[in-house]
Amino acid sequence: MQASSVTAEAAAVELATVLGLPLLDTDATAELGRFAALLRVSPDALALSVPDRPAQKPIEVDFGAAGMRHRRRGGQNELLGRAVGVGKKSPLRVLDATAGLGRDSFVLADLGCAVTLAEREPVVAALLRSGLARAGNSADAWLREVVGRMVLVEGDVCLMDAATLVEQDVIYQDPMFPPREKSAAVKKEMALFQALFSRPGALGDADALLAWALRAPVARVVVKRPLKADPLAGRTPSHAIRGKAVRYDVYVVSAAA
Repeated sequence: MQASSVTAEAAAVELATVLGLPLLDTDATAELGRFAALLRVSPDALALSVPDRPAQKPIEVDFGAAGMRHRRRGGQNELLGRAVGVGKKSPLRVLDATAGLGRDSFVLADLGCAVTLAEREPVVAALLRSGLARAGNSADAWLREVVGRMVLVEGDVCLMDAATLVEQDVIYQDPMFPPREKSAAVKKEMALFQALFSRPGALGDADALLAWALRAPVARVVVKRPLKADPLAGRTPSHAIRGKAVRYDVYVVSAAA
């Protein structure tokens, strides 16, 4: 972990302590090759980079980026909204059980949902926390309004307290499988995430998470899948909403869905 300024040094020290990571000075270039990845702390952002891939853009959570603004106009947003049931109640409360970098959560919040983001990987949660704070302090009123509907919960979603879980209407799950988007940048980003954060038996983790979600007191469970992939855990959904590259398998749990 590196701090890029005196202003960020205190934040870097605190974060390194919390995450149990070594803290490097910005001038410690000789040491960088020993690490698979670096968290870089600056006054306004937290970014994950790979020392041996200097040309690769660091990974950060920036909900105000041009790519996110463009994505909110994409047709896939309508599919996701239909899958979770946007319009059935207001606000619709969605638990994103595999939040990752929060992109689908942000889309759902922009559609008016109240979104709880669950993330078990501490480094990814730190990136999310940084991105939410940056957006919350933005001069852009729209951005502040959207992230105002997003709440981060760190830790294993299956251990979520009952009071929080019972408030949810929908559980959304996007397992970390091979990238579905054609962008080279997305593929590199996903490859890095899978290298750093995929655990042995990740497929079994996804199956177990679906089983847990289907037992939860929610109206529906939605799973994002590659278009031609088999249903997760072999569980046939109630119905599926298909796009050009992905589909959303919808499991109706109660009549309220």
